[in-house]
Amino acid sequence: MGMMTVRNIPDNIHDALRAQAKTHGRSTEAEVRAILSAAVKLETDLRMGDALAALGREIGLTDDDVETLDRIRDKTPAEPMRFD
Repeated sequence: MGMMTVRNIPDNIHDALRAQAKTHGRSTEAEVRAILSAAVKLETDLRMGDALAALGREIGLTDDDVETLDRIRDKTPAEPMRFD
C-alpha cells in the first residue's frame, strides 16, 4: 500500500478531522483514508452491470434482440471436469 505525508495542515482543519474521527469511532488517520476513498470512489469504481447496460444502449440492443439470443443459445449443460 502507498504511504503519504501531508504537511502544513492548518490547526483548525486538523482539529476538525480529529473531532470527526472521534464521532466515527476511528483514528484521525483512518478518517482521512475514509475521506480520500469517498472522494475518488465514483471515478474509480466500475460496475460490470452498468458497463454492459451502457454498451447495450450504445450499440442499440433491444429487448427483442435479447429474446432472440436467449432462444438460440445452447442450453446443453456443461460437462464437469474430470481429474482421472
